[in-house]
Amino acid sequence: QVQLVESGGGLVQAGGSLRLSCAASGRTFSRYVMGWFRQAPGKEREFVAAISTTGGNTYYADSVKGRFTISRDNAKNTVYLQMNSLKPEDTAVYSCAAAPLRRADLSDYRRLEGYDYWGQGTQVTVSS
Repeated sequence: QVQLVESGGGLVQAGGSLRLSCAASGRTFSRYVMGWFRQAPGKEREFVAAISTTGGNTYYADSVKGRFTISRDNAKNTVYLQMNSLKPEDTAVYSCAAAPLRRADLSDYRRLEGYDYWGQGTQVTVSS
């Protein structure tokens, strides 16, 4: 069982930055691929980024590539999402999720169905 708690959301102006954190409980955090997803009002939840169990590989949605960076600290059981050059269209509830390692290709972790555990989410609002 893994429990995930996000923090770091808030209100920021366009062009600004935020750093989200996701703290995980349990001793098996390093065995999970971690992902970030977001859901804007009236829209479906969408993939943002994923990171391998060791942190050595990352994968991003095209919409955030070059602006967002996912990282993890297995000693602290925490995954991060550094968000730079934020745009109003980045406004959403951001959630982290944990997936057991089933495949090596991180592009396979774009789908929600691959994740077993989810956090409650943190609101990010970008004003224009």
